Amino acid sequence: MAAARMSEKSCIPLLQNCKSLKELKQIHCRIFRTGLHQSEIAVSRLISFCAISKPQNLRYAELLASIIDPPWLFIFNVMIRAYVKVGSFGKALKMYAKLLGEGLVPDNFTYPLVLKAIGGLLAVEDGKKCHATIMKTGFLLDPFVRSALVGMYAEMGRLNSGLQVFDEMPERDVVSWNVLICSYVKAGRPTDARDAFERMGKERIRPDEATLLSTLSACGSLGDLDLGKRIHSYIYWNIGSSVVLDNALMDMYCKCGNILSARIIFDRMNGKNMISWTTMIAGYVGHGRLHDARQLFDECLERDVILWTAMINGYTKFSRFNEALDLFRRMQVLRIKPDKFTVVTVLTVCAHLGALEQGEWLHKYIEENRIKIDAFVGTALLDMYAKCGCIEKSLDVFWKIKQKDAAAWTAMICGLAMNGRTHKALQFFEDMRRVALKPDDIAFIGILSACSHGGLVEEGQRYFNLMKNEYGFQPQVEHYGCMVDLLGRAGLLAKAEQLIEQIPDASDCLPLWGSLLSACRIHGHVEMGERIMKRFNLSASSNPGIHTLLSNIYAAANRWEDVNKVRRIMKDTSIGKIPGCSSVEVSGTVHVFLAGDTLHPQTEEIYSVADNIGSLLLLESI
Repeated sequence: MAAARMSEKSCIPLLQNCKSLKELKQIHCRIFRTGLHQSEIAVSRLISFCAISKPQNLRYAELLASIIDPPWLFIFNVMIRAYVKVGSFGKALKMYAKLLGEGLVPDNFTYPLVLKAIGGLLAVEDGKKCHATIMKTGFLLDPFVRSALVGMYAEMGRLNSGLQVFDEMPERDVVSWNVLICSYVKAGRPTDARDAFERMGKERIRPDEATLLSTLSACGSLGDLDLGKRIHSYIYWNIGSSVVLDNALMDMYCKCGNILSARIIFDRMNGKNMISWTTMIAGYVGHGRLHDARQLFDECLERDVILWTAMINGYTKFSRFNEALDLFRRMQVLRIKPDKFTVVTVLTVCAHLGALEQGEWLHKYIEENRIKIDAFVGTALLDMYAKCGCIEKSLDVFWKIKQKDAAAWTAMICGLAMNGRTHKALQFFEDMRRVALKPDDIAFIGILSACSHGGLVEEGQRYFNLMKNEYGFQPQVEHYGCMVDLLGRAGLLAKAEQLIEQIPDASDCLPLWGSLLSACRIHGHVEMGERIMKRFNLSASSNPGIHTLLSNIYAAANRWEDVNKVRRIMKDTSIGKIPGCSSVEVSGTVHVFLAGDTLHPQTEEIYSVADNIGSLLLLESI
């Protein structure tokens, strides 16, 4: 018996030092040869190691668990825990059902795991049944079980039910408060998270690291610098510095606009990790300090894909697309493998630049590296093709996305609209509604834009009313802009003017009056054009587009004296027309040109070719 106990104890360090499946099988053989395969301690330790240790040997654990007869509750708990750990929530619930089928009674270790699995599956009915079982068996008094119930309801989007469970707790410990605060943060309710933290303080519950991390996240979302500083002081005097807390503090300070304090924490940190570098760089990017972000990026010696993506995203955010593309090319040279977030960011860059060759290369990269074309990647890919004018390729990508979300449908509708496929865009919009996906405000911009380009006045008016009356969206300036453009193109200038005058916030109407002024130029409506210009105060306005439009209206009506008057005002007030800009991709390099630009190294050859094309076109027209 003593030898058996010695062997039982000795198997624990053997398992702790095990590094491969081969060694695990050898230990299993020793347990079997020494007769310990009937020992609850030895077999439980073996299965526990297989199921939970790193790397997991879950399949081997399943085989071991299947041969135990009769099974023990501990084995079920270990297997349920292992399934939850890897996100196999369905298998965890099946194991729970098997446990009940064997006539075993779950304990306070079983229920928190099962509740987490139910929350992961969003299985509302299973959650209610489990809650009722917990009440009947008396485990509702256990603080860990109650906290797990709160977490389950929060995960399923039923935070009010979770709050009811929380409020009914006779005693609330720090774990219970952590679950509540974290649930509020995940649900996008930072104000409630902050209030819960304040309540926790009034009940004299001492916060731990998990509490502070969640609350700092809420402070960042709210821009609550005062509470963030108080938490910083509490950490300094009561807990002490750690990389995780320092990263959370940096993120909070950056989001609250105190970039200096974030940098001080960063410079004082010991053992910075990639999250530290990424947080500080993202903070600089968020405040438009791209130079500081790039300087810090270059200082980091071991840059991972997340850091590269953060910097590329920073350039993209501020429309510095060529620099973003250059950085991506440098990433390729250094053989750093991009992930799907990098790919999506660079596809966005390609869409803005019209860099089709680079976009096609990324598409091949996605396929060759078996990156799943889910709704996230697929939407970026189809948007890139649409903006590069390859609408058929865009449609091809769309149909390959297995689970299309509202963003994918919206991107496709907008892509069809911008490529002049008006009726196809309308068809997609109706199909989106048929599959019970709610169009958002961007989808309505896309469909109204399609109606505008197609001259579909009645349809445009119907969708505009649908947006307000059926979906409850308050039209924004972009929606009004589409309608003004639609009515203006159709020559319904009076209706367009009436629509603009109905807009509640007159400060947003300047672009709309400009759009109507453009319609006045097309239809030769000088009187309305002059009336609109009185709203702008021609002498005081610094908008070159407005002056140019009025000048063109006068020119179309042969009122040359008025043309000269507008141009004199532009000259006297130093108002210059913003030059047009275009870009073209040649052999993977994007070239950007401005009107009258002479900076390109091949300027002479480019203008020579342009002149020749102009001459050929002139000959064709004769």
